[in-house]
Amino acid sequence: MSARGIFVTGTDTGVGKTVIACALVRALRDGGARVAVMKPVASGAFETPAGLRNSDALALMEAAGYPHTYEEVNPYCFEPPVSPHIAAKEAGIEVDTSRIRQRYDRLATGADWVVVEGAGGWFAPINEHQTMADLAWALSVPALLVVGLKLGCLNHAQLTRLGVESHGVPLAGWVVNGIDRDMMRVESNLATLERLLGEPPLAVVPHQPHGTDAIALDEVARALAQRAISF
Repeated sequence: MSARGIFVTGTDTGVGKTVIACALVRALRDGGARVAVMKPVASGAFETPAGLRNSDALALMEAAGYPHTYEEVNPYCFEPPVSPHIAAKEAGIEVDTSRIRQRYDRLATGADWVVVEGAGGWFAPINEHQTMADLAWALSVPALLVVGLKLGCLNHAQLTRLGVESHGVPLAGWVVNGIDRDMMRVESNLATLERLLGEPPLAVVPHQPHGTDAIALDEVARALAQRAISF
């Protein structure tokens, strides 16, 4: 059986895609799955003796147990914390979705799941002509939407869902991440999100002031495994 893939996207940058992706990886592994991870494009990196490294990609690798090399997980890594297409242009590099697809296919060999984390939001540009949406479509995997629970999330969630659907990418479900500890009317916003998105969230992760390792997404992992059959 070929590996199942999931593309973790978000309503914006800074909504906790990495937190949710890592928790999902741990849950899948706890269920006995062999999990590969990928952060295809990352901007915002630091120098190491081995080259540039991005903290999100490293977190994914740690959650997965480091089964692959850094270059396999993060083929496009840029130092400045700016939009990937700007960072790539400054570096004189063209982000190639076909190359990313080749890396993805190699990662999928010997894995039950490949968890891919995007950068920024759904329409974040990766080159002069393509966005994260085009990358998800090129990988032919469904999207998991992380909704950052903050003022404006009702609008952002609807726009992202419409963007996912318009690109012909299946939406595997959505997860709420409580990124704003001072968010008002939480329950009312959750009820509105459920009504607007047409289904309940796979999980609601409360604000995590003291770390994120304890986040358990076992139910999400099981739900995605069930839904993957129809994708």
